[in-house]
Formats: sequence, structure tokens, C-alpha cells
Amino acid sequence: MQLSRLGELSLLLVVMLTIMVGAALAPGLHTVAEGLGVSSYAPLLITLPALGAMIFAPLFGKLIDRIGARTTLLISLWGYFLLGAGGAFLYGPWQVAIDRIILGGFAAGLMAAGTAVISQWYQGPARLNMIAKQGMAIELGGVVFLFIGGLLSELSWQAPFLLYVMGLLCAILTVFFVPRRKTVEMPEDDNVADSSNTSSMGPVVLFTILAMSLFFSFIISLPGFLADLQYSEAQTGYVLSFISLVAVFSAMAMPKMVTRFSVKYTLAISFLTYAIGHLLFAFSSVNTTIILASLFAGIGFGFSIPLLNHSTVEMSNSRNLGRNLSLFAMAVFTGQFVTSILEFIPLDHGKIFLVCAGLAVLCSIAVVNKKAAS
Repeated sequence: MQLSRLGELSLLLVVMLTIMVGAALAPGLHTVAEGLGVSSYAPLLITLPALGAMIFAPLFGKLIDRIGARTTLLISLWGYFLLGAGGAFLYGPWQVAIDRIILGGFAAGLMAAGTAVISQWYQGPARLNMIAKQGMAIELGGVVFLFIGGLLSELSWQAPFLLYVMGLLCAILTVFFVPRRKTVEMPEDDNVADSSNTSSMGPVVLFTILAMSLFFSFIISLPGFLADLQYSEAQTGYVLSFISLVAVFSAMAMPKMVTRFSVKYTLAISFLTYAIGHLLFAFSSVNTTIILASLFAGIGFGFSIPLLNHSTVEMSNSRNLGRNLSLFAMAVFTGQFVTSILEFIPLDHGKIFLVCAGLAVLCSIAVVNKKAAS
């Protein structure tokens, strides 16, 4: 029994919701914040879901292992829909903060549970290809939802919250097109304790946090950097969208990279492309260099995050799959959250790019020297 095309599409739509948790409100952020009565805390509308994901991801990991991936996915989708769309009717810092934090928890749940369901339906190269498609869907979702969110924000400050209805749509699609999988073809190694499997996740978690931090450093730094170069907000949006589109096609090519160079060296190459992208941005002043830097930035994401996601599944068994995937989800959102400190570092954008480039080079070297990452 194989999953239908509509079932595959349903799981890809699910993962798109993870990027939408913040992107839905980003284009009209200040207008939305004013409507919610949190004008002084507008950036928190974007960062608090990441904090919630960090806090609640382990809980959803336990749910996956105890009640099953599909059931946990449906719970997460309903929670995502209710907390997301319902946020339009809240007012005041405390109500909004609690809503966004719990919403982030459900986002982590659907990320982990969605990948767990994929691991049940796909094995070997097919699983790697499907997880690569997940990476493509995440970045494509960023492009699509930022665009639609911008259009909706022009209608009303509450209109962008309609995007969270996608959670309900995905729940319905999952019920009808993603059947419960009775047999799970996951490796069972009775000689390997759960604790050792968890400890082996350490390098993957670390590299995931670093990869997401290096990617989101572009998202955080580029608006101010490009504004200094006299780019308009629309032109800045084009650059960010181009990075996302490159990431989509890079994720598509990632399985071929793994076949040719291995997991370890593909991951090392991804960090090198991050380094090149940051270096080029550090010394960019013309459009050609900015386009080239954006190209390398997108490649870095496409080669890293989907690959680390797949590595998480490959090193898991049926007893600890949920726990390991929750650790991965927590690492992804942690990488997003920690980049918020860039706003408070007393360095200009060029120097921040140089620091990130140096960090990326060190990461590449560490990957090559880490057996657990191969």
C-alpha cells in the first residue's frame, strides 16, 4: 500500500504551515500589532511562536511515541487552526503572548508529527526525496504566504489571520487522504538503548541550530543592510523571495548531492555556501554581487535543513522516533529564535556578516571531523 498523490500533497501542505506561523503576520506586522494592542512588542508576534516551539516540542515528541504520529498530527493541526485564527479576536499583551507561545508549540508538533508520518510511508531513497520536498515546501511556503499575507494586510489588520484556516484544511485532507499506517518499517535495534540514540542526536541538534541561525541571520540583517544601499522595501522583498526560491531548487537537488558526495560532505558544503553568501554580502555594493550572495544563501538552506531532518529519521527507531523528531523541531525553532539577538549586537551589518561567515567555516570543518554527522 502506497500513499496517494493527494496524501503526499497533504503532508507537504502541513510542513508549509511551520513557516507560516510567523510569515502570515510579517507583511502587516505593525498594523496587526496595533490592532491587537501590542504596538510596543510587535516583533514578539514573530519570535514568540519559536519560543513556544522550543518549550513544547518535547511534549509532542512523547505524544508521537505514545499515541501515534497521525493522531498527534491531527491534534496539532486543530490546535494550530484554533490558536492561529482565534488570535484575531484577542487584545492585550498577556492574551496575545500566551496565544502565540502555545501556537508555536502546535507548530512544532505538526513539524515533528508530519515527518514521523512520512517516515512510516517512505523508506530509503524515497524517504530522502520526500524530506527534500519538505524543505522545498517550507521555502515555497515562505514565498507564497508572505505574498498573500501582504495582500490580506491591505484589506484589514485581522485578514492575515485567515491564513491559519489552512490548519483546518490540512486536518481535513489528512483525515481523508493519509490513512493510519499499521506497520512501521523503522529499524529496531534492541542492543541500542534509547538514551544512546538520544545522545547521538547531539551533533544533529547542534548543526540544525547553527544552520537555521546562519540562514535566519540573512532574514534579520538584510532589510537594514539593503536599506543602507537605498533598496526599497519591495526590492528587499524580491531579494528575500529569491533566496527562498533558490532554497526550493537546492532542496530538490540535495538527494543527488548526497548520492555523489555522501551525507557528511553535502552538509559540509552547505555550511561553506553559507560562508560564501555571508562574505559576499559583507562586501556587496552592486546588484550582481547581491544576487550571487543570495544564490549561495539559498543553496545553504536547501542542502542543510532537509538533510539534517532526514538524518534524524535515519538514526531513529520506532521507540524514539517522536522524541528525536521533537528535538529536531526544537532545534529548528531555536535557530530562528536566537537570531533575534542580532538586533542588539553593536556591530554594523558588514561585520555581522563576517562573523557569521567565520562561524559557517568552523561548522563546515566540524562536520567533516564529526563521525556522528556522516
